[in-house]
Amino acid sequence: MQFVAISDTHGLHRKLKIPEGDVIIHAGDFCAFENEELMHDFFDWYQDLDFDTKILIGGNHDFFAAKQSRKFQQLLPKNITYLNDSGMTIDGINIWGSPVQPDLVGWAFGKRRGLEMKAHWDLIPKDTDLLITHTPPFGILDKSSSRRALGCEELKKKLDYLDLQVHIFGHIHASYGEQLIGKTKYINASNMDSKKGLVNPPIAFDL
Repeated sequence: MQFVAISDTHGLHRKLKIPEGDVIIHAGDFCAFENEELMHDFFDWYQDLDFDTKILIGGNHDFFAAKQSRKFQQLLPKNITYLNDSGMTIDGINIWGSPVQPDLVGWAFGKRRGLEMKAHWDLIPKDTDLLITHTPPFGILDKSSSRRALGCEELKKKLDYLDLQVHIFGHIHASYGEQLIGKTKYINASNMDSKKGLVNPPIAFDL
């Protein structure tokens, strides 16, 4: 099964060239702040992509999804699956998604490091095959342009109890790319480069 991962499009989604695949995953920051018009434009674009399954999680810029969650769910096109500390299964592949990230309290889905973050990671089922989070785990594709590691320590700890095949995230634009650690493929799918704009291509993989 061919997957395509994107993230951090920040309202510029129509500039992307999307490869073919069966499942597309957006790992958050599909909007820019509280711009509802951009959200509707993203919905129109995303629902029309030629994929059997379209998965979406929120990020720190997706205020409408965080603040007006019930209305957001009502507006969400029926062929888009939105994961918010929740999961789904496709052809035996168990998928879990969560939008939370540390430090940015006051932003969408922002939580304090430590116990507030841990409470969300404790919900991840042990049999998860593919994990989607907005934040990276600490120390894995999480360095800012100043080379500071900004990922979540509690998420990194949780990984020790999981047997993931793939972990997709975004959030830290400067660490776009892939890394294989053991059997797990880690993907920072951020399409946005903070200095150059939306220049990073989608990342495709088989699972």
